[in-house]
Amino acid sequence: MPFRAKYLHAFPAFGLAGRHIKPYHITREPDGVLAPEIVRAAYAMAAVLATPADDEMPPASWLVLHEGRGAMYLCLYDWVWGNAIQAGTAAAGEPFLGCADDDLTHFIVPVRAMVGCVWELATLEHERAAWVRHMLAPDSPDLNSYLADRVTEGPAGLVPAVRGGTLRSG
Repeated sequence: MPFRAKYLHAFPAFGLAGRHIKPYHITREPDGVLAPEIVRAAYAMAAVLATPADDEMPPASWLVLHEGRGAMYLCLYDWVWGNAIQAGTAAAGEPFLGCADDDLTHFIVPVRAMVGCVWELATLEHERAAWVRHMLAPDSPDLNSYLADRVTEGPAGLVPAVRGGTLRSG
């Protein structure tokens, strides 16, 4: 299957299930807007997936809601123990992951343990660096700076070329 760029949209952080959430949406089209009922259902599932806060750092997470072809994917990445990530995933409309129907608001926890795909994992590169930059490297963690430091919107999942510093799409 040839690689096709998808589009990443970053939104302001919000509180959910006792955590600070940085939300990202990945859509198939550049101007893609996800249906509000899908977003509500996904965020309700994220509240179920969220890890309880610990005493290591402020409870922070990032969320990726990804529009597939006839399916929706949700990844919630929670910072735990100060420097580790716990991943929770859900899907709607994806038979491969155990979804019983094609209802894009009916999120289930997959029967297979998944961490993310090439588009979703593009956020991991940024979030790891932002966590170190704002939460671990300074003398005091700066949660507000971490929450404001979001991935640049635009094509997601592009791979840097091995030589020359230009981007290629696959």
